[in-house]
Amino acid sequence: MVQNGKEGTHCVHPAHHPTMLKTRSYLAEIQLKPTAPLEPAAFPFTLPAIRSLARLVLHPNVTFLVGENGSGKSTLLEAIAVGMGFNAEGGSRNFRFATWESHSSLHEHLRFVRGFEKPRDGFFLRAETFYNLGSEIERLDEGPGGPPIINSFGGKSLHAQSHGESFLSLFMERFRGQSFYMLDEPEAALSPQRQLALLSRLHDLVGQSCQFVIATHSPILMAYPNATIYAFGEHGISQVAYEDTEHYRLTRDFLANPARMLRILMGEE
Repeated sequence: MVQNGKEGTHCVHPAHHPTMLKTRSYLAEIQLKPTAPLEPAAFPFTLPAIRSLARLVLHPNVTFLVGENGSGKSTLLEAIAVGMGFNAEGGSRNFRFATWESHSSLHEHLRFVRGFEKPRDGFFLRAETFYNLGSEIERLDEGPGGPPIINSFGGKSLHAQSHGESFLSLFMERFRGQSFYMLDEPEAALSPQRQLALLSRLHDLVGQSCQFVIATHSPILMAYPNATIYAFGEHGISQVAYEDTEHYRLTRDFLANPARMLRILMGEE
């Protein structure tokens, strides 16, 4: 952790990984503007992770944002998406629907340091608003114009599939190479087996020069090799190794002895 010159702010860099597949980022880093408010007067600067942010360097392949609910990881991911020109409720840059204006103004206080290469495409997935995205696709496809948008998602209505199937349709059919993708809790609709399928697809796309920023609680997803993991907490943001994440340690301890863990949780030990 490197102090940035401002009291209470941090600069976080990813560790060097010699085996990374792509060495240039579409989005290299984000920086908090000097004019951003540092007093915790209003959300999201009431969150320690956001208040202490000065600069965050993104891995050219995969960056994970992890932490407890309410720690600020999804808030920061949303700000990255909006700042990069994507709809706050999800989709590509071509989507402009809004069912509820709930996103914060954090993107206005961030500076986005882009790489020399521009992505061919991109997408912002929000698990909590994915249903709204499916409805917007159907609404747009009812009008005249070019080929149906749903064709890019496999040709089958997202509402006609299970939640998990529609997520996989997005990953398998809509996502393509040389693109920038932001995923907010993609595991929400996926069984463990489907999360493994997503890991495989993630690796395929990284090999096609894609960059991912993913907010997740899944110890399966964050096991992706050589990724940078940033943990959000009451002391700010810090880079951690996979085995040092709370998600990994709790899952490991529970599976090692579920009977004992249950006795502890139920006050029997």
